Amino acid sequence: MTNKEKLPFGKTNYTIMLIGIAVILAGFFIMSLDKEEFGFGFLGLTLGPIIVLAGFTIEFFAILRKA
Repeated sequence: MTNKEKLPFGKTNYTIMLIGIAVILAGFFIMSLDKEEFGFGFLGLTLGPIIVLAGFTIEFFAILRKA
């Protein structure tokens, strides 16, 4: 396989990306569980967004990691 045929990401990168997507989706699901009006409770304003931010951080790490 030559350098032109090599994929930009390796198997590990794609695995980490899938984990990041799962964490992002879990964060949005946690936000949807909030029973307060308009989602202004702890789950909707604090925990869910922190989980989503962690998922995007995982995605950032997966993209920048050397293949």
